[in-house]
Order: sequence, then C-alpha cells, then structure tokens
Amino acid sequence: MTFQLLGVNHKTAPVEVRERLAIPESRLPEALRRFMQHPGVEEGLILCTCNRVELLARTPNEGADLRGFLRDYWRVERSLVDPHLYEYREKDAIRHLFRVTSSLDSMVVGEAQILGQVKEAYATARAVGAVNSQMDQLLTRAFAVAKRVRTETAVGSSAVSVASVAVELAKKIFGALHGKQVYLVGAGKMTELAARHLLAHGASSIFVANRTYDRAVRLAQKFRGQAIEFSRLYETCDRADIIITSTGSPHAIFRREHGELFLSRRKNRPMFFIDIAVPRDVDPEINKLDGIFVYDMDDLQQAVASHVADRKTEAEKAEFIIDSEVERFQIRIQTLDIVPTIVSLQDHLETIRQAEMDRFRGRLGPLSPEQQLAIETLTRGIVNKIMHTPISTLKTAVRESEATTVVEIVRRLFNLGGTKKPGPGGEA
Repeated sequence: MTFQLLGVNHKTAPVEVRERLAIPESRLPEALRRFMQHPGVEEGLILCTCNRVELLARTPNEGADLRGFLRDYWRVERSLVDPHLYEYREKDAIRHLFRVTSSLDSMVVGEAQILGQVKEAYATARAVGAVNSQMDQLLTRAFAVAKRVRTETAVGSSAVSVASVAVELAKKIFGALHGKQVYLVGAGKMTELAARHLLAHGASSIFVANRTYDRAVRLAQKFRGQAIEFSRLYETCDRADIIITSTGSPHAIFRREHGELFLSRRKNRPMFFIDIAVPRDVDPEINKLDGIFVYDMDDLQQAVASHVADRKTEAEKAEFIIDSEVERFQIRIQTLDIVPTIVSLQDHLETIRQAEMDRFRGRLGPLSPEQQLAIETLTRGIVNKIMHTPISTLKTAVRESEATTVVEIVRRLFNLGGTKKPGPGGEA
C-alpha cells in the first residue's frame, strides 16, 4: 500500500493551466467515480480550488498512473500539464497533505478557507464511497494537524488575505474608497469576504448578481445591498466602480465588448475587476482598455507575496509540527500493516503445532493430565521461541524505511500467502 499525490497549484502552474483542470462542484462526484475506476486506485480524493487541483490516492506498492488519468479525464496534452505537475509518494504525499490542510502551501499562508475546502472534498469522496479505511485515517489526521498548527502557532493570526490585498489595490486605483460602489458577481465565500473588506474601508453600497437569484437576495441582505437578476448583469454592471467576480462559469463572462460598453456609459470613469474565479470570469483582453484594471488570482498572488515575510518564524514552527506528525502517522500506518502478518504467522505456527500434536498423540499412548499439560507447554514454548525473532524484527521495522520489505521477507519465509487487507478502522 502507498499514498500517492499528483497536482498543480499556484506555485507551479499559471492560471491559464489551472483553469483547464478546474472541475465544477456539480461534476466532482462523477469525476471521483471515474477516478476510482482507474487501475491501481483503491481509495481516492480530488481537491479542486481556485489555486490547486490535486489527486490523492491509496494505491498498491507499485503505484498507479495518475498522470494518465489526469490527461485522459481532462483531455489535455502532455506538453501542457507535465511541466507544471508535482507528484509525491508515501511520506512526501502525507507531508504535502498536512501542509495544504494547515495552510502552509496556500497563496496566503495561514488563511482558514483551505481547511474547509479539504473537508468538503473529503465529504464528497466519502459520499461516493471513494474514501474509507486508511485514507479516512489520513484525512482525519490531517484535520487534527491543521487544528494543532492553528492552536500552537500564530501562523493564522492577522493573516494577509486576497481580500485585504484587493482593498490595497483598489485604493491605489481610486485613491480612496469612500462612496465607491461594489458589484458582486457570484455569491461565494471569497466574494463575500472581499466585499466585507471593501465596505470596512469606505465603499458605500453593494450590488449582487447570481445565477440563483435567492442566493443573491440573501447575500445582498447581509450588506443591505441590492440583488439583481443575473439576466440584467450587463445592463447594470456599469453602476459599479469595483466588480468582484467568481461564478464558476467554464468561459469568460466579461469580454472586451462588455468593457467598451461599460466605459462608454461611465464616461471613461475607471473600473476595477477583481477576478477570483478559476476558470477566469474576465477575458484578459479587457485589461488592454484604458480605464479598466483587471487583477486575476496570479496577479493577487504577486501582491500577497510581499506581505508574508513577517510570518516566516511562525511558519517554521508549523513545519516542525508537521514533520513530527508525519513521522507519527507513518509509524501508525506501518503498525497496521504488520498486524495481519503477525496474526498470520501466529496462526500458521499454531496450525503446525496442533497438526503435529494430533499426528503423534496415538504413538504416545494414554497420557495423564499432567503429561498432556507438559507437552502443551513444551510445544507452545518452542513455537513462541521461533516466533520471537520475526515478530521482534517486524515491530522494530515499523520505525525504519524498510518495513514493507521486512514484511514481505517474513511472509515468504513462512509461506504466509497474500497479506490480509485491514478493514475500516485499521483492523484486519
């Protein structure tokens, strides 16, 4: 058994690549079912956010071709994605998951949203039967590690966020935000957070458009704003100075012709688009228009980078916690792996002992209870002495890198056959 992880993120791939791999939330269960049908995938999870797409799987020791699944499912060319992929196994895969869940691999180190996103991916995977037994233990531990990092370090305190950076950029464009109007396109958590920051810094009113009108109404009520039917988006967007958009649309909803229309209605007063969608909602061509400023997730990442140096010490503390937790989890998993082998060895030798006892019992003639007990004690003692060295070696190997090799050698030496697979909860 091995854990295997393959992915791209904001550090390895530009937004043009990430948006090609994005999966709408509605399609995630179907993608997971396809993933579980891929050769070698015994358990699986797909994490898809605006900054990363990752495949996590439990596979046989020889692994699985996750790159092949990625290319086949997303129908992308090897030359497009391979230069941007990272792939980890075993200890490195566990460490990466713990770092992601603890927000040490995020664009904004310490942000809290990624933990919720991993939990949502986990819930979806469980719902379709893609996660059980050891993957379940791994993810449950990852959530506990994230909590420990947040509790024992200050890595998440006063975290710079995409929303706070967006406010700074807006101030550079407009000078001040007092009286500026904000338009939310999409009613997700990120758009809501950005709106809160903008209002806190002086923005005057909020418009909300969403494909599901009821969600737009609920979000608008939070800000005492105005909900707008999505069909009226293009006829109303020019009212806003700042547009925050994150719709989940597979194609850009704002194109150059829309930008030209908005500017003509606004008499060339500037507009600021904060595009936090992947795939992007705003066509990059709009940014070429004088008076329109567009920042997508990659642009925001560059702005965030200059703010995070002061959390380096806390991040180092968090990395130390993660290293120790990775070691602990590996030992636990390897212990679960050797338990079936130890049980098989005990059963195997006890079967041999009983068979030999039955074979020789007739030759020994009538035995007193004391004699029977003495023979039982003698034969059990011999078996226990034979078992002592292999069992001690197996238990010691748990803490070493060659644990899997030792298990295989013991099974071959004693002809124990295939390894029993632990059931849910790790029990054989």
